[in-house]
Amino acid sequence: MNEPYDIITTIRLTEKATILAEKDNKYVFQVRPHATKTQIRRAIETLYKKTVVSVNTANYAGKKKRERTAAFGQQADWKKAIVTLKKGDKIELA
Repeated sequence: MNEPYDIITTIRLTEKATILAEKDNKYVFQVRPHATKTQIRRAIETLYKKTVVSVNTANYAGKKKRERTAAFGQQADWKKAIVTLKKGDKIELA
């Protein structure tokens, strides 16, 4: 679980995330639910070779889904990390 590729699941490319990246040099990642801020910081610094200033996290509960039966399903819980990089550092997304 401590490998960088195990901690960082994917980068979130939404309209809000793109605005954050352009204005405030903040990047949004989807990470494992049990990852700590320190593990996220080390993973980003290892994978992208950039200096991380701060890490903010938010937990999201998976949505309940029902498909015309009494049995319910549920999407997986996930965690979002907003990573602020040092001024001048950028991550190329394309």
